[in-house]
Amino acid sequence: MSLPFSVLTFLLLLFLFSSPNSAAARKSDDIVRSSCVHASYPNLCLRTLSSYAGSSSCKTPRDLARAAVKVSLSRTRRVSTYLAHVSASNSERQREALSDCAEQISDSVDSLSRTLGELKHLQEGEGFRWHMSNAQTWVSAAMTNEDTCLDGFQDIDVKVKSDVKRKVTNLARVTSNALYMINRLDESRGRHL
Repeated sequence: MSLPFSVLTFLLLLFLFSSPNSAAARKSDDIVRSSCVHASYPNLCLRTLSSYAGSSSCKTPRDLARAAVKVSLSRTRRVSTYLAHVSASNSERQREALSDCAEQISDSVDSLSRTLGELKHLQEGEGFRWHMSNAQTWVSAAMTNEDTCLDGFQDIDVKVKSDVKRKVTNLARVTSNALYMINRLDESRGRHL
């Protein structure tokens, strides 16, 4: 007696979704969803970190915080490249504003790189508070740099100002979410970092 095709399909799907790999993927997806729900920009958080869900590199809150900082660092580098490209403008005032902004964003790249270093060393124990404080400080510095970048854009070409503002605002939101993920590490202290 043979089983109907639909029963075989159901059993195959049941087997696939109950396998250890899919359970790990669901746990990773759950950590992203549950972490992003209270972030400053939850939809952006889900969108930028969803590629880490299901990966073996995102099992703990610390992994997620590192992923959020990596996303922020990657976007910061892209904005830095963009600023270098558009800084060859005709207006001296515009070149000056773009140059100042590029310097601030470059400082953000450095701050976010340092944050990753601190998160790499973040472990339960005596040094936890030290590394945690350093990571929070570096991400906060990056956010300040991103905010300061926009200060010099009065009397600038409207299109350039609009493009820079859009890119830097998006960058600041991603970085804000990264800071949120780092701050959550204190809450998860004592559980697997």
